[in-house]
Amino acid sequence: MWKYRVSALVLILLAALVGFFVYRTEHAESRYAFKLGLDLKSGSHLVYRADTGTLAAIEIGGAMDTLREVIERRVNLFGVSEPIVQVERGGLLGGGEDRLIVELPGITDVKRAVELIGATPLLEFKLLRPEMEKLSEEELKEKTFAEAFVSTALTGRFLEKSQLTFDQTTGEPTVLLNFGAEGEKLFAQITKENVGRVLAIFLDGVPISTPVIRQAITDGNAQISGGFTPTEARDLVRNLNYGALPVPISLISTQTVGATLGEEATAAGVRAGIWSFIVIGIFLVLWYRLPGLVAVLALAVYVSLNLALFKLIPVTLTAAGIAGFILSLGMAVDANILIFERMKEELRKGRGLVDAMQEGFARAWTSIRDSNISSIITAVILFYFASTPVIKGFALVFFIGVVTSMFTAITASRTLLYALKMKDSKLAHFLFSSGIH
Repeated sequence: MWKYRVSALVLILLAALVGFFVYRTEHAESRYAFKLGLDLKSGSHLVYRADTGTLAAIEIGGAMDTLREVIERRVNLFGVSEPIVQVERGGLLGGGEDRLIVELPGITDVKRAVELIGATPLLEFKLLRPEMEKLSEEELKEKTFAEAFVSTALTGRFLEKSQLTFDQTTGEPTVLLNFGAEGEKLFAQITKENVGRVLAIFLDGVPISTPVIRQAITDGNAQISGGFTPTEARDLVRNLNYGALPVPISLISTQTVGATLGEEATAAGVRAGIWSFIVIGIFLVLWYRLPGLVAVLALAVYVSLNLALFKLIPVTLTAAGIAGFILSLGMAVDANILIFERMKEELRKGRGLVDAMQEGFARAWTSIRDSNISSIITAVILFYFASTPVIKGFALVFFIGVVTSMFTAITASRTLLYALKMKDSKLAHFLFSSGIH
């Protein structure tokens, strides 16, 4: 008996400490403050159109995934808290356009948000058309870039790294490009088949260097020497290493989520959570009496643990995530209800109070285990196949809630309930019965 009471006391103290941690770390400067999504916090929502018209259908998926990774990497360099970058594929529902959606919590200045994305360079290698080689320099200037050059398949998405060097003779800054395995093969093929032709290097649609291919280059290395100043060359290397875009993008939509809207959504979610806890608690106490009170305490432990995990992982809370947490509140008491109903059945069979508790937990465990495993599987599948961060957030919060509820129902509820063991009596049977009879 005393072991369970000591354990119950320790459990309550730990839950109180966890709750204190959750409360004390909730301020903007704390590293453990709740991470809020764009729908709960002010920020910017940007939509970019990706020009994938020059790519083969089979290449679009990989190019868009690379684009997302590049922009994500670039935004993270500026320390934006919990940015969300996602791809919206073209098709019947997408209007035939491939889009990139960027959400930047905490950035309400749209101009600043666009600067964070920046003019990340689009690097392309284009061959001068054979018929243009016969034209004079003046005649060539009258032609547009599209008329004078033909695109190759080699773009910045094959770039592995770039670095700044200086010519040992002239001191001119140059930029060295190193391509990955796939780009190396492509670059070798282009240079081998076009010896003597101009292979222009375009950056954001403008030629910055127009070297002539003297020989096949098979080591995957290229050099840009466009008359840069050291500062320009350094900036170019930095931007290319941040990620040269695999496809050009253009901003087509901006939206700012105001702080007021986010605060109202957060406050509404918190109110809903508090009222859910209160109503569930009242039901448990009125229907299950003393075990119901134990379930309320276990539910408080559950809430404290979940909120602490949200801070420590950390989980980015969205409106959908808060809804998932509130939903898990109701599901968290399912295990307790199964246990209490089993206990009631054992008491009706004439078993003693202690035996009824033991049988209640033993017989309810298989049902608790199976139902929670099915919920965990659902959450994992939902998270894995989710196409948006909102759904992923909901699935993650739901998964954490189910796992935590298993712990609190089996460990916390058992410990607290066994600490309340009392001798068999009419009062004990009344307190441990349920319903209105």
